[in-house]
Amino acid sequence: MCNGGSPSSNGSQAEENNEHEQEQAATDQEEQALRTAIGSFTAEEILAEYGKNLKLLTLNSQVAELLTIIRDKNTSRSDFKFYADRLIRLVIEESLNQLPYSDCAVETPTGAIYQGLKYRSGNCGVSIIRSGEAMEQGLRDCCRSIRIGKILVESDANTHEARVVYARFPDDIGSRQVLLMYPIMSTGNTVLKAVNVLREHGVPEECIILSNLFCTPVAARTVVTAFPRMQILTSELHPVAPNHFGQKYFGTD
Repeated sequence: MCNGGSPSSNGSQAEENNEHEQEQAATDQEEQALRTAIGSFTAEEILAEYGKNLKLLTLNSQVAELLTIIRDKNTSRSDFKFYADRLIRLVIEESLNQLPYSDCAVETPTGAIYQGLKYRSGNCGVSIIRSGEAMEQGLRDCCRSIRIGKILVESDANTHEARVVYARFPDDIGSRQVLLMYPIMSTGNTVLKAVNVLREHGVPEECIILSNLFCTPVAARTVVTAFPRMQILTSELHPVAPNHFGQKYFGTD
């Protein structure tokens, strides 16, 4: 008759189970601490709170390190720009994944036919001056001949209300997919003004993809509420945005 093992073996198994539970709890705690430290949310939380059109760059150790270096007050300007450019490139490349593609077939040098994909024609970038210009080179590195427009939004000295003072776009922007580039969203007001200008020039809301590095939950809620059909891609949702980004990137701090 089987007695289920000796008392010593049962004790060892219980100890192993307890150790495993402790290790799992420690791992869960570390993951939660990481998420809290850099303002990350799960895909389910994003969907429930902000809808399907707000996407967060996949959080991995590389992205976490870049976010940390950029926020560190002791980071030199040269390092800041280097690592900011790395993060920009990641965000731009993921933004390009949101653009529409078409099936295509090409012939290889050996004569074989390869079934692939290509961008649909009519993409362009628009940067919100001045910090948005930091993202232009990342877009050009990925799309060599892409056209880039600009929008300048300033706050009124008396009322502090954001207003558009300059806009320059391709003549046919109303028929293009637009990557709107703006690295820091604290309130979302600047982006609201920029999107309204694009809409006035005939760009449908659903044809705009906002490429962003740092976004507060308040700004995300503001923009998503105003433009629920616009796609937004950001690397971080965090209540405190690194508003020093533009000054440090361009060396004007």
